Amino acid sequence: MLIESAFQPLPAHVPASDLGESPFWHPQEQALYWCDIPGRAVHRHHPGSGEHQQWSFDCEPASLAPLQSGGLLVAMRDGLWRFSPITGARTLLAPPPYDPTRQRFNDGKADAQGRFWVGTLDDQREPKATLYCYAQGELQPHASGIAVSNGLAFSPDGGTLYWADTKGHRIQAFDLSRDEGSLSRQRVYKAFAPRQPNEPLSAYGGRPDGAAVDVEGAYWVAMFEGRCLLRLGVNGEVLATYKLPVQCATMPCFGGPDLCTLFLTTARENRSAAELASDPWAGRVLHMRVAVPGLPANFVAD
Repeated sequence: MLIESAFQPLPAHVPASDLGESPFWHPQEQALYWCDIPGRAVHRHHPGSGEHQQWSFDCEPASLAPLQSGGLLVAMRDGLWRFSPITGARTLLAPPPYDPTRQRFNDGKADAQGRFWVGTLDDQREPKATLYCYAQGELQPHASGIAVSNGLAFSPDGGTLYWADTKGHRIQAFDLSRDEGSLSRQRVYKAFAPRQPNEPLSAYGGRPDGAAVDVEGAYWVAMFEGRCLLRLGVNGEVLATYKLPVQCATMPCFGGPDLCTLFLTTARENRSAAELASDPWAGRVLHMRVAVPGLPANFVAD
């Protein structure tokens, strides 16, 4: 295993988020988008010009993806929405398939066929979360039984879907039928040791949050509270551990013209004053150059 102790990410010149999540690189706009879930905002940053914009909402945006016809699909507590950054208009695509007083959408991404996969989380962190797929105007359940949906990503050939349960400290993999959009052969891709009672954070490896896949098929996962980013091989082996200057990374994505800039959202919500004093970049978007390019963001068909 390679430990990248010299890995030196830097913060982007954008405001800190309470809980930054769901970053993606828009290839046409050459811009980075992400959500601040408790801050109820969607952000956009153009690294080339330094321009930053944000849009505020009445409830939490948890994940987003570009639409083929323009604009964004935004998964919010109150449903799936089409959102126009140009006009600010929001149009409902699908109502929430759950009680929004107890659950909300969380991590979501489009596959290569333009289907939008999105998981939920239970506010009480009970194992009642579900993985849904939105396609051709319909939202259908495909898997369930976890507490906090995260880690959605796809293999380069589109035949494998990854889905993590952050509370459960494990990442699952499924075979994905590219034509039918069905899942099969569910298995554990990687499991991590939970934090033990009285275990200091300095000894804890973290739990899997958001993820992205590179062109070699490696799975990059942010380890929440673990102060690190892992690069995992196709069999779940740890290829590299990247130490981070913040305790709580949330999700990586690949961007820039060559997709060799790794962007990483982070969190500061509910962190102690002592931790925030020692981690001044908590909540910031970090960026760093990597040797292997990532896969581009997929667009949602509409």
